Amino acid sequence: MKLDDVKKLHQKKYRSQLGYYLVEGEHLILELQKAVLSQKDLNNITLYVTEDYQDWTGSLQFDFTLVVVTTKQMAQLSNTKSPQGIIACVPLPKAAESEQSPSQEELCIYLHEVQDPGNLGTILRSLAWFGNFKLLLSANSVDPYNPKVVRASMGAIFHVPIKLDVELDALQKRFTKFAYLDMQGKPINTAEFSQYDCYLFGNEARGVPREALNQCDADAFTIPGNGTIDSLNLASAVNMCVYQLSV
Repeated sequence: MKLDDVKKLHQKKYRSQLGYYLVEGEHLILELQKAVLSQKDLNNITLYVTEDYQDWTGSLQFDFTLVVVTTKQMAQLSNTKSPQGIIACVPLPKAAESEQSPSQEELCIYLHEVQDPGNLGTILRSLAWFGNFKLLLSANSVDPYNPKVVRASMGAIFHVPIKLDVELDALQKRFTKFAYLDMQGKPINTAEFSQYDCYLFGNEARGVPREALNQCDADAFTIPGNGTIDSLNLASAVNMCVYQLSV
């Protein structure tokens, strides 16, 4: 891929057109290596490095194409103020061929129009930490392959199955029992909370549309608290629920 095309991968429309996204930094490249070793279909990776990183790549244990660039070129490719000097161009995951429900061991977290890259990255880290979760994202959500999300995920993006552009009305074809958070719901630290197929979380400001919750016949739960504020950050709420589902 030409360097001019690599630069374009900071924009979603070009990621979709070219079928690649960018992974920047030493830590993320090492996490990428873990994913390559366990996901045999993850290939055709190109590493763009400055001369300082050329020797470092010799210790990596996966196949890649190496392209050495100047410091100035790296600054143009990078999405950070102080580039480390190593960026991977990684193929986007192929869309799933089947819309079958997940296995019994796998739970689905559905995010409706989440907008904040930091929130999504943090949620991905929690899903990867606990394992056995699949992430479903609605249309009009932040792109999980946005460089800010990839960085915030700290490599979790490689380890969590993600399905994009999932509409709320399509969920009923795949699942039968839905749960969501509401101040008036039952506590999540009850046995009943773990008995659902899909857990719905909404936009940071608007939540999940009420008509969709009614249509899904979703059940309400709450995270018990003793404070005086009336809401939690989206990522914090998802993380607490994921922990509760994992204990």
